Amino acid sequence: MKTEIHPDYRPIVFRDLASGETFLTRSTITSDKTIELDGETYPVIDVEISSASHPFYTGKQRIMDSAGRVEKFKNRYKGFGG
Repeated sequence: MKTEIHPDYRPIVFRDLASGETFLTRSTITSDKTIELDGETYPVIDVEISSASHPFYTGKQRIMDSAGRVEKFKNRYKGFGG
């Protein structure tokens, strides 16, 4: 592997703006903003949504079937390909 061509891989904090949750991980991304976490200072990247606030991961996902579209589709194609 060539030396001195790879980006710096270091600890960084991702902060979810919707829930306020923070995630400490490692990345090559850079940021001028910093945050103090567990007595250490890390660069921070603010994200609008993460697994802490996304409806799919929090279990608050709503599956909407407005006007019975699934039933209409099934009725329309029930004899197709059979």
